[in-house]
Amino acid sequence: MKALSDNPVIYEINTLVWLGEMSNECQAEITLANVPDYKWDELSRLRIQAVWFMGVWERSPECIRISNADRGNLSDFYKALSDFSPEDNTGSPYCVKNYSVDIKLGGNHGLAIAREKLAERNIALILDFVPNHLAFDHPWITSYPDFFIHGNADDAVRDPVTFKTLESGIFACGKDPYYPAWEDVVQVNAFNPRLRLEVIRTLKEIASMSDGVRCDMAMLMLNDVFLQTWGPLAGEALEEEYWKYVIREIKSEFPDFVFIAEVYWNMEYILQQNGFDFCYDKRLYDRLKGENADAIRHHLQADTGYQSKLMRFIENHDEERAISIFNPDKEKAAALISLALPGAKLIHEGQLEGRVIRLPVFLRRRPRENTNTFIKNFYENLLEIISMPELHLGEWSLSPVSGWDDNQSCRNILAWYWRFENKVCLIAVNYSPQPSQGFVYLPDCEMAGHVWRLVDMFTQAHFIRNGDELAVGGLYVGLESWGFHFFQMYRMV
Repeated sequence: MKALSDNPVIYEINTLVWLGEMSNECQAEITLANVPDYKWDELSRLRIQAVWFMGVWERSPECIRISNADRGNLSDFYKALSDFSPEDNTGSPYCVKNYSVDIKLGGNHGLAIAREKLAERNIALILDFVPNHLAFDHPWITSYPDFFIHGNADDAVRDPVTFKTLESGIFACGKDPYYPAWEDVVQVNAFNPRLRLEVIRTLKEIASMSDGVRCDMAMLMLNDVFLQTWGPLAGEALEEEYWKYVIREIKSEFPDFVFIAEVYWNMEYILQQNGFDFCYDKRLYDRLKGENADAIRHHLQADTGYQSKLMRFIENHDEERAISIFNPDKEKAAALISLALPGAKLIHEGQLEGRVIRLPVFLRRRPRENTNTFIKNFYENLLEIISMPELHLGEWSLSPVSGWDDNQSCRNILAWYWRFENKVCLIAVNYSPQPSQGFVYLPDCEMAGHVWRLVDMFTQAHFIRNGDELAVGGLYVGLESWGFHFFQMYRMV
């Protein structure tokens, strides 16, 4: 098993689409078993620590039938793929029929080969786990019907969206407490002790095939949330939380296995306490998208131990493409913030090329788009820069920034630094559409008594600064709209 390094960069790949485009490029059927070595080398050159192969599990024919009859889904499909045909819908990867790698992708054997190729390049493998729901044609429906939430005939009449009648009973569809049910999946019962044992058996199989899992909508399995969603239909809550029990049992056998939570509703800390190694930082994403530097700074003042277990992103398969949310200059600033903070960092395949169209996860192909070289060159440079040891092994601190009486544009500037051995990395970002100036301080960096060389890693510009002046007055920075500095600081004398 490949243990993840501190502050890892994780690259999400839509496996079905990735392999399909590679097959077209190579004019041959490509599965996980025979991906050309140069493709693995391309991933290695990104300086990532893990690949998340999204959507490898066997998908549900029943899900395809249901989703092809859903007007909302069809609208999304045509919006992303103007020449969509029903054959393009392969079903949702989060409507799992079986935790076995889809044979079209190379099966379990193909995944084992892919994992070996990644490990040779020191890259870990992350897969999906969907705790809250399963496909209607999953084997447990007939083998273990008590694993699921059930209703009665009155429920099916009163709420036909949530309750479906099958041969073995009336089953509830998967849902969260705030939205209508997802009609293509059936809801498991988090309070069933036998379900938990079978989940542990399944996860141990997954742990033998990978180095970690991204757990879909993980907060739905918390006792309070599950009771809020299902009330008396769930029965009595078990004394120990689902995740505490499950994660402890898996880590007792696979101690380095990584659990990543997709989580919303400000429940990141709760899931960290339940054993998750990393939790989505949706609050940072929302603040980068729609709030100012003060709101982001407030977020970054949280305890460093908590922040080191967050996963930052400005794009994933559930969110719109970054370039359609941020203008190009703002995207660069947002990307630098998300990728140079402590914790895990998530990059979505296509983000580096500036793809605009968000593809529904049901679809097997996507439209052709031109590469945005402005964005691509920036990301390639940034990924190289953030691979330095300071950002993986160093100690992180938020920097105070000050201005002067008639200029408080310093409030637009976010700054932080990493310390490792005798080096310091300082990042300062003007997260605003107007020029901003301020003095950035580096407490606890022993600036005084030394001369420092500053190298801007993006421009390669060099500066010499007196450490006594830095210690007292801070480092003056003047930044254009959405501008930034990434300084590597060397103690010269």
